[in-house]
Amino acid sequence: MAPLWVPVVAAMLRVVLGYRIDGRAALRHRYADLWRTRSGPLLICANHLTMIDSALIAWALGSPWWYVRHFAAVPWNVPERQHFAASVWARVLVYVMKCLPLTRGGSRATVAATLQRFTHVLAEGDAGLIFPEGGRGRSGRVDVDAAAYGVGRIVRSLPGCQVLCVYLRGERQATYGDMPHRGDRFRVHLELLHPTSSATGVRGDRDVALQIVRQLAAMEQQHFDDRQ
Repeated sequence: MAPLWVPVVAAMLRVVLGYRIDGRAALRHRYADLWRTRSGPLLICANHLTMIDSALIAWALGSPWWYVRHFAAVPWNVPERQHFAASVWARVLVYVMKCLPLTRGGSRATVAATLQRFTHVLAEGDAGLIFPEGGRGRSGRVDVDAAAYGVGRIVRSLPGCQVLCVYLRGERQATYGDMPHRGDRFRVHLELLHPTSSATGVRGDRDVALQIVRQLAAMEQQHFDDRQ
């Protein structure tokens, strides 16, 4: 069904909502090159400001027809079940669009099961996208202290996993919100990371998660420095 929904989502972002991505061609070329030359699982980790960040990031990294030809490169993500999969039909739709709904604050067993499915699809060769802060930062800035250990567990359970850190922000985004401003222009920064830790167990998961979030915080600082 990708030839049906992928172009529609891209058209909504570009035509209906009027969004623009600075340097889009260069971003897509870099992602295509990374996808072609990757040597292991690929996990995209990004900052999180709005409810459609995952769609914006995917749109920034690939054209609709490239994704149709390379469907595994469309990243799976784990949106909040209450917002995106409250009904049976919504669950079917988001699954078709490569989403594995997660109940934030749910039981440890339920959350662990969803993250296991997410890890499985990455191990099978698909890209994945996760927000390592665990939710939209209420301050509008990357919060290193909010690093979710789950992302570290995912990375450490996938030998050779590469982490593509993505920082995306609209020119008119001052803080978090449901949707970016209509017609906004986005700047996107990419950094490839290979986080590792000599620690074991939860300490190792925490160490890897902190490396990723600190990288995003550094990219955020660079974003604002560039604007000045």
